[in-house]
Amino acid sequence: MTDRADFLFELGTEELPPKALLTLSNALTQELMAGLIEAGLAVGEAKSYAAPRRLAVLIRDVAWRTENQLVERRGPALANAFDAAGNPSRALEGFAKSCGVQVADLQQIETDKGTWLVHKALQAGKTASEILPAAIARALDKLPTPKRMRWGNSHVEFIRPVHWVVALHGDTVIDTPILGLKAGRQTWGHRFHYPMTLTIDQPNHYATLLETQGYVLADFDQRRAKIKAQIEKLAAELGGTPRIEADLLDEVTSLVEWPVAIAGQFEASFLAVPHEALISTMQDNQKYFALVDAQNRLLPWFITIANIESKNPAMVRIGNERVIRPRFADALFFWNEDRKQPLSAHLEALKTVVFQQKLGSLFDKTERVERLARHIALLIGAPVELAARAARLSKCDLQSKMVGEFPELQGIMGRYLATHDGEAAEVAQALDDYYLPRRAGDNLPATPVAQALALAERLDTLVGIFTIAGMEPSGSKDPFALRRAALGVLRILIEKNLDLDMHALLAFAAQADFPAADSRATAPGDGDKLFNFMLDRLRAYAHDRGIRADVFEAVLATRPTRPLDFEQRLQAINDFLTLPQAEALAAANKRISNILKKLDGERPRTINPAMLIEPAEITLAEGVLHLESELAPLFAKGEYTAALAKLAHLRDAVDAFFDGVMVMADDTTLRDNRIALLHRLRALFLGIADLALLNG
Repeated sequence: MTDRADFLFELGTEELPPKALLTLSNALTQELMAGLIEAGLAVGEAKSYAAPRRLAVLIRDVAWRTENQLVERRGPALANAFDAAGNPSRALEGFAKSCGVQVADLQQIETDKGTWLVHKALQAGKTASEILPAAIARALDKLPTPKRMRWGNSHVEFIRPVHWVVALHGDTVIDTPILGLKAGRQTWGHRFHYPMTLTIDQPNHYATLLETQGYVLADFDQRRAKIKAQIEKLAAELGGTPRIEADLLDEVTSLVEWPVAIAGQFEASFLAVPHEALISTMQDNQKYFALVDAQNRLLPWFITIANIESKNPAMVRIGNERVIRPRFADALFFWNEDRKQPLSAHLEALKTVVFQQKLGSLFDKTERVERLARHIALLIGAPVELAARAARLSKCDLQSKMVGEFPELQGIMGRYLATHDGEAAEVAQALDDYYLPRRAGDNLPATPVAQALALAERLDTLVGIFTIAGMEPSGSKDPFALRRAALGVLRILIEKNLDLDMHALLAFAAQADFPAADSRATAPGDGDKLFNFMLDRLRAYAHDRGIRADVFEAVLATRPTRPLDFEQRLQAINDFLTLPQAEALAAANKRISNILKKLDGERPRTINPAMLIEPAEITLAEGVLHLESELAPLFAKGEYTAALAKLAHLRDAVDAFFDGVMVMADDTTLRDNRIALLHRLRALFLGIADLALLNG
């Protein structure tokens, strides 16, 4: 027998939650490997397997036992181990007894703190059969399964009932109970194609045995690739291109063990319905893959993945076609009904829908958003009346029958219905785009009208919920998604180059007519709290893009109120840090900051040229005074990178000043003049950021 062998662990269950399958599989592999490595058992690479009714891990080259280890226990110090007569102390005798040896058997070691008595012993390694059960139990306990269940009369809990367990090391079964079952070497095949046991002789035969005899593709990646290839082949035969979204493909892969692609058809008359509604039904409700033509227009076909090779695939196709028709028919009916009246007709109904108790109805919110959208449109040069019209209609589609049936289509249906009503193209598009970004990394509104509306919508929610209703996010609780709203505002302002003042925008939004009687009774500092909340979101946004924490804090210290300006400063500091003068100037700023902090009262600001007597201070003063006028236009235009490049040229003058000039001179006139020079120098850097906060 070799000193290593492959190990296979498989858990056979009822159908596992498809959206959690990959997470469970990855966690099982990671936790099992971590447990074995922590126990000191040598292992090779691991391979995960995941199918609807099984989770498995194959670990290559698992040692049969751990290595013997030399264990060293330190006892008392030699100086305290014996009395004057040379007799061992009670502590020493107790230590020797706990080690199972005589005092004379102990050894001595020398350390920098003196001589110590120790016991050294060779500890025998543990066998894999001892380690594996505990590692498996630990891995199962750590699986991310918040909702577990019991079955039968057992007290065992797991995410789904467990029917079999395989634990095989080489050709040896690990004889241990797992989740109430005795582990063995028998797995089960496909529920319909091969509802029988399969005996595994060696762990590395597992996947091949299941595929060739059991009609099960246990390898998730292999199964996903096969599904994708089948869909693409069948779609090409039908003259279309499949819409294969990664999440849907993963979910379908988690639903089948033996995938077979089948095409279905529906009546072309249903194509009169907005395609997003049909696609939503196909993907979300039925797990079908939609097909489009070369112009990205929906085709009256779909592809479904069966979990069986049917003897009568036509019946499978007919069954899938039958279940989708009622949903499509409902969608067509609702679409026809919604077009019988203009989108604006729903405005009155918004008065009956409460947005939030202190913030009134959706109609109240619409009026506030319209006011704010006008203001923002004026600031960014967007067509004001179009932005106002888009804001006016922005919530109307929520009252449509289509959104009532397909809530995920809010905004999208607004665009379709506005287009049908003959609204301006920019208005119609804004009704959809103002929801962007819907998620992390999503696109942003493309047009100025949509940007004005998107900002107005989020700012009203932020001010209303955070300030007026007083419902700040806490911990993981954020029912109105204020963090996401704040990030959306920041991304739009920064990534769309909209140089707006966040503090001013929040103040303007807060002056809206909120219906709550106590809405004007907010605490004086609430606006600042919301602004600080926005800055916290900006910090997270910067961190996600790799901006160093000290760089962010350096800019934050100057409290810019325009997010785009804040971003420009961050990028300028990043560029500055690549310059050879950066470290020395950052250190100089720290030194200047420390000097100025120690001063009591007002700091002198006026430089008296007549009191500049040292060559080094004359040179530095000339440089500072020259840059004050030269940098002003760069600061005004936000050209901070160019400004810092110019400031970098002061490095030699600053070094010479600190090397040759005594700042805190006995002569108070000289001292005040030099402090004024340092104050003016530091003010130049503070026009961008506080470099004293950089970590070098």
